[in-house]
This record gives sequence, C-alpha cells and structure tokens, in this order.
Amino acid sequence: MKPLIISYQTEYKNHFIDLNKAWLEEYFVIEPHDNDVFNNIESYILDPGGMIFFCLVNNEIAGTVAMQKVNETTFELAKLAVDKKFQGLKLSNLLMDACITFAQKKKANKIMLLSNRKLKKALNLYIKYGFTEVPMKENEYDRADIQMEFLV
Repeated sequence: MKPLIISYQTEYKNHFIDLNKAWLEEYFVIEPHDNDVFNNIESYILDPGGMIFFCLVNNEIAGTVAMQKVNETTFELAKLAVDKKFQGLKLSNLLMDACITFAQKKKANKIMLLSNRKLKKALNLYIKYGFTEVPMKENEYDRADIQMEFLV
C-alpha cells in the first residue's frame, strides 16, 4: 500500500471535485467561486500553468491538491482534500511535498494559500511546512479568514 502521487489526468477530474465538495459541505458551504473553479478546472488551474496532484492508494484516489498560478513567481496552494477513509495516513504530507517540488521546478519564489482558522489540522500542516501568516488580501471566498505564505 505505498501511496503514489500523480499529476492531473482528465479521468480523475470528478474525484478532485467530489473530494473538495465533501470537505466544503462538511465545514462550510460551496461558494460561487468554488463552482466556477470546479466547472472550469482547465481555465482556472491547468491552462495558466498550474497543476492538480492526486494521491493514489491501491489505485484508488485518496487525496488531491491544486497549485494555481498567481503570477510568474507565485503559486496558490488550493483545494487540498483527503478522503475520510484515508485520513491519518499522512497523505497530505505527500501532497504538500509535490506542491513544493512543483513550485521549485517552476522557479517560483512563493506559495500562498487561503484557509480558515477552524481548520486546525490543515493549519498545523501548513505551519509544519513553514507557512507563516500574512495580512489577508482581497479574495473571492467568504470563508477565508487567514492567508499564509511559504518562501520556496
């Protein structure tokens, strides 16, 4: 049961959407911008130079994360989700590693993210990886109440 990280494949698109809708509905609500992204993954994430990663366990999608290109030097880590039945296996660490490696290969100097303070496990993960809180910039999400950055 060695987990495997793979880059986006169209056949897994719905897994990206379903995994993210699950945690959004559990903790918040699906906002209009979420639906915009889900309905236009290519134009929001892939075409501008971003990537979606999947974590497979025994050929089953266990988790996912997106890297959205903000500009030539910055990527946004977004939509990190791990299926409930696979939580506790440290798969989010593998997804974080894939994001950092991706940013390094793209010669980015910063990864930013938006989150919510009630997502304690996620915030602890980000802090463990060296993300620090920065002032919030205007964004499309009502739920976002913390912005963090990591210098690559």
